[in-house]
Amino acid sequence: MTGQPPDDTGDRALQDSNDLMPPAFWAFHELYHQAYFEYAFVQLGDQVAADRLVDQTFVFLAVIWTDVIAQENPEAFAWTLLKERVATELEAQGRQPAAMETLAFERAIRAACDPILDSFRAEFRAQVTELEDGMGLYAAMARLPERQFDVMVLQYALDMPTKKIALVMGICEATVRSTRRAAKRRLAADLGLELGEDTDDEE
Repeated sequence: MTGQPPDDTGDRALQDSNDLMPPAFWAFHELYHQAYFEYAFVQLGDQVAADRLVDQTFVFLAVIWTDVIAQENPEAFAWTLLKERVATELEAQGRQPAAMETLAFERAIRAACDPILDSFRAEFRAQVTELEDGMGLYAAMARLPERQFDVMVLQYALDMPTKKIALVMGICEATVRSTRRAAKRRLAADLGLELGEDTDDEE
């Protein structure tokens, strides 16, 4: 899965504007395109639709690039734009963001849950039976607040390290870590478990 379809209007438009756009735009594109695609694919469950949406998003960013780089936080601006476009696409399909019926979303949730389950099992050996099928955690993940959900999926389902998540979302690494800790605490509470103060296992 490359996120780069061979024949896409948005992709061609970007290629056609190659000589017009500054190197900073292409550096931004190179850094974030794949992450944007993977996140859009998780939400939409359709590779072609995700490719199209992300390419169109970058075309729009190219058009308003002067405004983008004038933002206090261009990464956060672009991430918000991507998420708004994903939400609009899902709304047009009669679905909500992170719709449970999306196969890609289900796979992402399960992929994220596996390492979290392993961590919880290690800490709560006496309560392993409650965690065995993972369904409680699966449902709890879907109820996380938006930022907590994004951090958990980007890290555990899409295997991004803290630094990459911070870059993609336009937030600092400390915020990624605190958001991850808050998400783990919320998940544990939903499962009736009691975590210690610091449950974040990544520096």
